[in-house]
Parts: sequence; C-alpha cells; structure tokens
Amino acid sequence: MTTGLQTRDLTLGYSGEPVIRELNLSIPKGKVTVFVGSNGCGKSTLLRSLARLLKPWDGSVWLNGKDIARQSTKKTARELAILPQGPVAPEGLTVLQLVKQGRYPHQSWLQQWSAEDESMVQWALEVTQMTSYSERSVDSLSGGQRQRAWIAMTLAQGTDTLLLDEPTTYLDLTHQIEVLDLLFTLNRVERRTVIMVLHDLNLAARYGDHLVAVRQGQVYAQGAPENILTPELAREVFGLECQIIPDPLFGTPMLVPQGQGRLLPPNTLTGTGD
Repeated sequence: MTTGLQTRDLTLGYSGEPVIRELNLSIPKGKVTVFVGSNGCGKSTLLRSLARLLKPWDGSVWLNGKDIARQSTKKTARELAILPQGPVAPEGLTVLQLVKQGRYPHQSWLQQWSAEDESMVQWALEVTQMTSYSERSVDSLSGGQRQRAWIAMTLAQGTDTLLLDEPTTYLDLTHQIEVLDLLFTLNRVERRTVIMVLHDLNLAARYGDHLVAVRQGQVYAQGAPENILTPELAREVFGLECQIIPDPLFGTPMLVPQGQGRLLPPNTLTGTGD
C-alpha cells in the first residue's frame, strides 16, 4: 500500500481533554478513504489535524514522507486541500470569485495571476458543472450547487489530496449522490486521493475503498468495506444492532438497522389502542 498521509503517535484535544490519543494511521494514496464513527469520536478533529488546521498536542502528521509541521502553510496548501463542514462565503461573492480563491497558495509577489491559474479555475468549474453558474452569487445557489462550487474551489488548488468533512451534510439524497459521484470520478479519472468524513455507513461502503472506523479517539478497525463492516463493528462503534447484506446494485456491504418500525403496535405510547 502506497502511503500519502500518516500520523505518528498523534494526540489531539481541546480545553485540556484529549480527543485522539497516540494514533498511528496510514492512509492509502490514490484511494477513497472514509472516516466513520459516532458523534464526538474524533473524526473531524483528526481531519483538521491532517490538513494542518489543528496543532497536535504530541506526535506528528506526515505527507509524502515529510512532517507537515516543518513546512510552510502555503506549501502544504499546494499539496492538499480541505473543505470543512458547512463553509460560508461572504455575502454577494460569485462562484467565479470563490473558485479563484483556490489559487491563493500559488500566488506571491513574484508570481501573480497566470495562464495556469486561469486554466485551473476554468477546469474546476467545468468538471463540477458550475461554468454556467460562474457569475451567480454563492448564496443564491441551491444546496447541491453550493457544495459543488466549494468543491470547485478546492479542486482549483490543484492538489493531489482532497480532504472533505461531511461533504453531503444538509443535502437531499439526490444531491448527496451527485456530490459523491463527482468525488469518486475525480479519484478514478484524476487519481486524486480523497479522504472524507461521512455519517451514512451505506454510502461510505459504496464509495470508499478504505474505511477507518474511529471509536473513542482510536481506530477500531480499518480496511476494505467488505472486510470490516460487520454487525459487531456496528454494535461496538455505533451501539447499533443490525444485519449486513449485499447492496443489490453494487454488491458492497449494506447495513440494515434493527428497530421497531412497523412492528410497534398502534397507539403504543398513548395506551389508547382501539
């Protein structure tokens, strides 16, 4: 397995409380890796640290064989790009203006806006199908369009590694699939390394080559979805009883949660069944 991002004895936390403890993790290069786990387990904290947005308490993060803490922010931004959860653009900012911000790491006093910058922006708009929206304000777009605009800005950075925190949050199912299809295509066609946090285990198993299940600040299991997604994992990581069956379309593991559903008798809560 070729490794791009690694953590070595990484410890992270907030306000005196550790969230990630002495974590050693290797993320495969050129694959789609998905972090899964219950709320508060440390997924987003870990992603922020991988992008050099959160300073470790101890340990280190390495990218392509180098400690990212020992290189400049701009150099890191030329190698990896992150899309945080629920980003907000300044009021009135157009899609084109937003996407152009992705080229900031490549600008300097000596290197101003270039033909390469323009080409990358136009490519990012085209691949995300946002060219026709370039003059629209970001805040006037639908949820799916807005997310594609932010992804376009991330792509315009021209990095080999993309980190995305909950890229499908607040989107309906149609737009979730639209965004994940785009990221999957970028991985398969452009060979970009994609690392993201997802809540939906079934979508994680469908799109991820490599799952990392996080539990209480540690990796509970990692590997191909078909190798690690089991009822035991769902029970230990999510506190959920379930069955795992093959996805009828893709053959990937599909989680079917147990629960009352229609088994619950009518008026059970009121006690006035008739």
